[in-house]
Amino acid sequence: MKKFLNEFKEFAMKGNMIDMSIGVVIGAAFGKIVTGLTDCIITPLIALIIGGLFHVETTDQLFGALTVGPFPIGQLISTIIDFLITAIVLFIIVKGINELQSLGHHEAEEEAAPTTKICPYCKSEIAIDAVKCPHCTSDVE
Repeated sequence: MKKFLNEFKEFAMKGNMIDMSIGVVIGAAFGKIVTGLTDCIITPLIALIIGGLFHVETTDQLFGALTVGPFPIGQLISTIIDFLITAIVLFIIVKGINELQSLGHHEAEEEAAPTTKICPYCKSEIAIDAVKCPHCTSDVE
């Protein structure tokens, strides 16, 4: 049992686990921001735009009180808008991070120039600046 607890402690204290925990907390806070944005800005804008068509004056009339039988469809619509905003923002963030990481990889690949070449006669590996193969003594370019 002690070995199991030690292994769990090692697992929990790894950088990846701590990073994931921080991500979950930041994600929860971001979710609250998106919910506030949806409830306070986006839904009223939609109500203004669509309100003229349906002759409604408040967002409660448009989404909040919208029900089909016992199902609160208005809350579902607001939740879907929350999800879409969150998904789009996270997609943009991940895409940006991947672009930054790929820039670093391209620079590292470009800096790593080859230091050896293959002799065209004996197929041995020789120094890139060699003019004569040390294995077969052939002249190489």
